[in-house]
Amino acid sequence: MKRWYVWLGAAVSLVFLYFALRGLQLQQVWAGVRTANYWWLVPGVAVYFLAVWARTWRWHYLLRPVQRVSLRNLFPILVIGYMGNNVYPARAGEVIRAYVLKRRERVDMSPSLATIVVERIFDGVVMLFFVFVALPFTPLPEWMRRTVVLSSALFFGLLLAFFILAASPRQARAVYVWAVGRFVPEAWRPRVTAVLDRFMDGLGCLRSGRDVAMVFVTSVAIWLTETVKYWFVMHGFGFSVPFYVLMLMAAVVNLATTLPSSPGYVGTFDGPGIAILAAFGVQAALAASYTLVLHAALWFPITALGVYYMWHERVSWSDFGAAERARRSEPEVVGTEMRDARQREVR
Repeated sequence: MKRWYVWLGAAVSLVFLYFALRGLQLQQVWAGVRTANYWWLVPGVAVYFLAVWARTWRWHYLLRPVQRVSLRNLFPILVIGYMGNNVYPARAGEVIRAYVLKRRERVDMSPSLATIVVERIFDGVVMLFFVFVALPFTPLPEWMRRTVVLSSALFFGLLLAFFILAASPRQARAVYVWAVGRFVPEAWRPRVTAVLDRFMDGLGCLRSGRDVAMVFVTSVAIWLTETVKYWFVMHGFGFSVPFYVLMLMAAVVNLATTLPSSPGYVGTFDGPGIAILAAFGVQAALAASYTLVLHAALWFPITALGVYYMWHERVSWSDFGAAERARRSEPEVVGTEMRDARQREVR
């Protein structure tokens, strides 16, 4: 992990926390935390793990063109990855997830990382869909509308680019082989080309309109289910807002967590969440109490289960560093495999 990125994430988190807590009476925030009805967390956590299971099914579906992996085997790997996102900056859990999948199921990291990138793009598209659903009912400030427009251009642009790559693999390969030959040192060309070939394998699910529709519908179901957790936890704090407000909150906070931040999305989750609720008439201290508890309820269960699966799968903390090293070294391994294959063909 680059040290400058860690410091950047810490700075972004501090800025968000400053604006989130500025002007609040912390005694009132603590009073809201202390007097909440925590029984509402029970159905909230149960619903959240339904969403995690749906995420596992989506990943299983995306991996089918690469290799079929059972849901039973994928679930612990996905949970370990989400735990990694919660305890390391820069969404390092995504690399950890691909590394553990490679170690357990012998799936190359490049195509599995491609499926994870596709997941994230679909998540972003669904978040924007939630915002558009809420727009007729929510007078968003101008800065937020501009952010939505820019985010829409980014996510839909990435999705379109991936569709083009998936629909025209031969043409895409011709382009990146030319680019590699033009801009990459000769010694690295076979390795980089091999990694790009494997990455393209991970986009296989985007070649079918039925598969794309299935992934999109599943993504909508995942985020609606997760928003139901927001709804359950809200009942423990004695306030009520329409469900579309919680959809908007889920969309904005999860788009904000794509920014660099400290591990666990400190600040980038809390600041926008408090601001959305306050804009819809929830008292600021109560909004802060709710958002902080919701954040903890999203963070702790999946992290605790991830630690358990680390022990069960015999994954050590040192493997997290090995995951990044494996990602960097995979081109060399793949290049060696390709040379060996060509030599066998000659024989």
